[in-house]
Amino acid sequence: MLRTSWVAGPAEAAGPVLVSVTDYTSNRLWDMPGIYRAGRRLARHWPSLDGAVGHWLWAEPLQRRSGSVSVWRSKQALRGFVGLPEHVRIMRTYRDRGSIRSTTWTVEDPDLRTVWAQASEFLRQAA
Repeated sequence: MLRTSWVAGPAEAAGPVLVSVTDYTSNRLWDMPGIYRAGRRLARHWPSLDGAVGHWLWAEPLQRRSGSVSVWRSKQALRGFVGLPEHVRIMRTYRDRGSIRSTTWTVEDPDLRTVWAQASEFLRQAA
């Protein structure tokens, strides 16, 4: 699995936070470059997203899988991201070109190694 470095957001990682994991599997390998570019464009919003603590992007290109592990101050902050016009456009473009799984959970004291280990376990369940 390829993974970006942790990208910190503007919000503090103290206290309870929401972890979100997405796992998108494309039906076609040739869609992967466009999915990657779309994800990178969307990540440019990160420094200005209210409630964004940080994220990793990940990919298994030959398995046509990619996604993110993100940490948020609240469910409302995650909903704000999901509702961004660029995110909505990307989802509309690729929604019928593959399948997506996601999960969320709350962490009282976020340790990034533990967050990634838990996210990896979820991602291995589909592999």
